[in-house]
Amino acid sequence: MITKIIDENSISVIPEDSDDLLNLRRIIKENDKVIGDTTRVLKQDRDYSRPDKGERIKIRIALTVEKISLDDVLDRLRVSGIISESNNESVPHGSHHSFILKINDGITISKKKWLPIEKNLLESNNKQIGFVLVAIDTGDCGIARLRGTHLEFMPNIYSGSGGKRYKTNFNIEKFFEHVQQAVLTIIKKEDTMIIFGPGETKKRFSNFIQKSQKFNIKVIDGIDSGGEDGIYIFTKSQTMKEIMSESNLAKASSIIDEIMVLANKQNKKFTMGFDETYNANQMGAVESLVFSDKAIQDDEQKMIDFLNDVESKGVKIYSVDSTTDIGLRVTGLGGIVSLLRYVIES
Repeated sequence: MITKIIDENSISVIPEDSDDLLNLRRIIKENDKVIGDTTRVLKQDRDYSRPDKGERIKIRIALTVEKISLDDVLDRLRVSGIISESNNESVPHGSHHSFILKINDGITISKKKWLPIEKNLLESNNKQIGFVLVAIDTGDCGIARLRGTHLEFMPNIYSGSGGKRYKTNFNIEKFFEHVQQAVLTIIKKEDTMIIFGPGETKKRFSNFIQKSQKFNIKVIDGIDSGGEDGIYIFTKSQTMKEIMSESNLAKASSIIDEIMVLANKQNKKFTMGFDETYNANQMGAVESLVFSDKAIQDDEQKMIDFLNDVESKGVKIYSVDSTTDIGLRVTGLGGIVSLLRYVIES
């Protein structure tokens, strides 16, 4: 999340991914003031204009927040409230309006007093390193950017190679150029590029892209699939946990694996589902927690309040979604799981 402090009460923010939107959902509360750009239909007041037809114009308004909710799970944030200020005199103060906040949309949040947990949530995602995953073979290439625990996929790129059975004029460097162009649309300066896939194609592509662009690149063995399938295999592999050990995805994956080991040993030092985890949190027993977008869907406000309470106690929280196997696994375990500091006797 890109942030800029305006004064002691106001901070401007630009969410960069779905985790940032979720954090803003946890930060913005009723009676906060949210300032941003939006569009609104205003009635025309000109000769011969139709009385029922308005003109949609861009305006800047300040809302006093009445309601906030996530739309389409974690893709958009809806902030509704009463207009208290505007830069257009035709916009009546006291009327209702809603912001639909998406990734890369900027707003300013103004509070009477910022809580420590709210400021921590603004900064929590900034320390995450981004990874661009490239699963390449002579036939196709899968590309995805991982930030936090969310995978953003690009469409597979196909080389047009006819395979060994057919004689073609296949030029692999043309294929590499197309892959490079796609990578350049999503990679950021601080990202690490991880290249994998069967055979020697991954090394050849690494050498090719390093000729014109200087990236932090890691070429790894052991993932013998290209395309989107290769991306999924990598994110479930032990290799991912080793080379991306500091990523939120690797940490969340390790928590789930540890829970599975404890369950097999019939060790009760974990929880599954909201009720178990809620009770453990009430006792201060939760050490780390992973939840999926399914848990947010069930009862949004209840879950938001719970997450803020958990984090205020110093618990490390990881959100996962259906773009990764780990997100699907957590959903299958009730949408929320946690590791405990100690076993709770029933």
